[in-house]
Amino acid sequence: MALVPTMGALHAGHMALVEAARRPGTRVVASIFVNPRQFAPTEDLARYPRREAADARLLAEGGCDLLWLPPVEVMYPAGFATNISVSGVSEGLDGAARPGHFDGVATVVTKLFNQVRPDFAYFGEKDYQQLAVIRRLVTDLDMDIEIVGVPTQRDDDGLALSSRNIYLDDDERARAVALPRALGIAARAIGRGEAPAAVLADAEGALTAAGFEVDYVALADAETLAGEPAADRPRRLLAAARMGTTRLIDNVPIEHG
Repeated sequence: MALVPTMGALHAGHMALVEAARRPGTRVVASIFVNPRQFAPTEDLARYPRREAADARLLAEGGCDLLWLPPVEVMYPAGFATNISVSGVSEGLDGAARPGHFDGVATVVTKLFNQVRPDFAYFGEKDYQQLAVIRRLVTDLDMDIEIVGVPTQRDDDGLALSSRNIYLDDDERARAVALPRALGIAARAIGRGEAPAAVLADAEGALTAAGFEVDYVALADAETLAGEPAADRPRRLLAAARMGTTRLIDNVPIEHG
């Protein structure tokens, strides 16, 4: 059995996870739970899009076998006192920008794994640090679950699909494409051997010029997410930036040559 954990407001990116999970002939459970423990008090929990009925229809049409839709009181009953923290991979990038976020992710994913008991779990590479955290969690706690990463799904202009894209107005949406474009240019430059520091500075400048407020543009080891990775190791370029009130994240691999 395979699990596709989500926070709802489903789009083609989520359905690509369901499709990938179904491909081996496996039964698929999708969960929808907007997890309050991964939102800071200043973040968008209250306005995060919720459309469970439409999501349920989309999952049924996509061949999902079961929808698990737990209420908050089931996930965090009175007296709940446990927090799961994964050090290392959770500490930089979004971990630094959003303190406590990955503790919330690790805690809720562990509960979902215990509730559903899947053999496989599918996560999108768009949330690359989250994927790294969950892989570390499963390895460290001897969970007999295979974690499968699915490539980022994008609109025709390259913007990564995200439930938060609906917050962008038309002008912001047009300018947001600067994020994947800047990352693509930077990844190719680093792959050719150009100095990462200068390339990252250029990428940040391009994002600022497009109207983004940049949280980070960083080069990291693709497995550990440590900074200043060796050139002979798999590497990932990651970024987070705000367009208006909407925070977008994206990442791309570094290909050599």
